Amino acid sequence: MLDKVSVSSSPAKVWEQLQGNEPMFILDVRNRDEFETWRVEGPHAAVPTLNIPYFEILDLEHDEEDVTESVMRGVQTHLKGQLPNDRPILAVCAEGNTSTYVAEGLRRLGFDAVSMTGGMEAWGNFYYWRPVEENTRYSLFQVVRPARGCVSHVLISDRHAAVFDPARHLETYHELATAAGARIDLVLDTHLHADHLSGGPALGERDHIPYYLHPYDAIHPMDMLPARIPYQYLKEGQMLRIGSAEVQVLHFPGHTLGMVAFLVDGRYLLDGDSVFLQSIARPDLGGKAENWAPLLYASLQRMMTMADEIVVLPAHFSDITAGDEHGVYQSTLGDLKRHNPGLLKLAEGEKAFTDYVLSSLPDFPEAYIEIKRANAGLASPDERKAQELELGKNLCALGQ
Repeated sequence: MLDKVSVSSSPAKVWEQLQGNEPMFILDVRNRDEFETWRVEGPHAAVPTLNIPYFEILDLEHDEEDVTESVMRGVQTHLKGQLPNDRPILAVCAEGNTSTYVAEGLRRLGFDAVSMTGGMEAWGNFYYWRPVEENTRYSLFQVVRPARGCVSHVLISDRHAAVFDPARHLETYHELATAAGARIDLVLDTHLHADHLSGGPALGERDHIPYYLHPYDAIHPMDMLPARIPYQYLKEGQMLRIGSAEVQVLHFPGHTLGMVAFLVDGRYLLDGDSVFLQSIARPDLGGKAENWAPLLYASLQRMMTMADEIVVLPAHFSDITAGDEHGVYQSTLGDLKRHNPGLLKLAEGEKAFTDYVLSSLPDFPEAYIEIKRANAGLASPDERKAQELELGKNLCALGQ
């Protein structure tokens, strides 16, 4: 039996190495279509990576042969000269099983190799959090799910906590609140998400706390069925208080009809999927792109009247390298006004903006229809189905 602990590295450890820009080479032994869907990426320059399916490496001569020895022979036959000796090799597979044998085979051949514990399944479920602001009245944290480009936020003040746009792995938010000595009092979604399963309704139910959503998003935009989840209404101009911190609700329809942003302390704009660091929202995930694109135009025009000093904290990112040196995804609204391609297009008028949006739409992921159903309480996927629905990076932004 292989000692998997000695030849494995957790997703958290892998991220720490990527964040530190440590030398690394990745050998991904999944099928090529799986690799093209998503892969291990870091916040700096692209990590040298080789994808070769496990069955192409494996060179079994008979059923009773030691798998590791077969891997060693396959590596020598098929990968000679393609693997580095000057840096660690991270072997990656779907669930961390076959990559363990690959890493062990590489180690026996003299390579410095480890397997990523849990494979891409664990990588997809890895989160980290970083402080955005910490002062005497409140602390604002960003929770990042790097593999999927999903971002949540937690506001803590006077031992009270609010969670914005939580993903489905609720232990992350409980751990953060506990570490800060706070209790989660309310949970809020900026909109009915399409790319990932929201943890909002479940967190509200399990912790017996209110879950907030705009009523325009409490309906499936394609099925036209009302949500089957308990929720509190959000509305334009509404003020919420978390301890000593004040949060204003702003309605910015376009990505969805019920899209809202949360302005924390008049300074931090948790804008959901309206504006990203390098793009803007796509208006077609409800199947009504031509109708919703003008709404997006009007919403972004209103957002552009806000102060340049406001810090925008989006709910997603497309480019993992867009974070700052601390791994936080943020930008001032002023910088976005000057550099964001979608926002620059606003100056050309509604028709030019709408034409630009409609001509830049990425492919529509069919899984997003089912994810919206689940987030509205119209479907209840089990863990295996949830993993399947959330496979790959989010596609909430307009195409570049």
